[in-house]
Amino acid sequence: MAAAGGSRADNGYGSQQQQQPRRRKGPGALATAYLVIYNVVMTAGWLVIAVGLVRAYLAKGSYHSLYYSIEKPLKFFQTGALLEILHCAFGIVPSSVVLTAFQVMSRVFLTWAVTHSVKEVQTEDCVLLFVVAWTITEIIRYSFYTFSLLNHLPYLIKWARYTLFIVLYPMGVSGELLTIYAALPFVRQSGLYSISLPNKYNFSFDYYTFLILVMISYIPIFPQLYFHMLHQRRKVLSHTEEHKKSE
Repeated sequence: MAAAGGSRADNGYGSQQQQQPRRRKGPGALATAYLVIYNVVMTAGWLVIAVGLVRAYLAKGSYHSLYYSIEKPLKFFQTGALLEILHCAFGIVPSSVVLTAFQVMSRVFLTWAVTHSVKEVQTEDCVLLFVVAWTITEIIRYSFYTFSLLNHLPYLIKWARYTLFIVLYPMGVSGELLTIYAALPFVRQSGLYSISLPNKYNFSFDYYTFLILVMISYIPIFPQLYFHMLHQRRKVLSHTEEHKKSE
């Protein structure tokens, strides 16, 4: 449940449809129509979050505590990404159910089990780091999927999808780690989500330790995903350049 960052495995920002050198058989007409609607709605939702952040910043004249201005739409649209797991499970997108579930649940976990549950961290500037990274990421990602499904993908969007992760991924991961770290003292003090012995189930769980393990898990996962995305960038963009030259 780590390295959600501003990123997912295929490009740092999602694995709903993998970029392949050879075109695979796409979804049927009905599934395509549904996916277009879904991606348009999600693009619009993250644009609402982006506008909310800008408006709040202009109104306050400060970037501190901007989380409250976009809390509700952030929770709604980030949770809406759970549908992507079903898309994979039902086979309407050619991605791994396990990988997609891992990536989506990482962000949902941070949204609800950390930022929502530990109110004290909501005023921390580190929250804004991952919120901004996620917002830019998702606007690009869902736009990419929408235009790809319509077979009219602008090069600028493709370039942004496979380039901006270079900055946004570390930015998002840093925000996530700092937010979890900021939550630790409050989790320890309150015993949030922890289960102590003795109890009738003879089971104990320390949420404080669990969060530390989550942070440690970023160490092996982040470099793998980041270098994978650098490889994907070279492959996808170089293929595009070769295609342009051949035309």
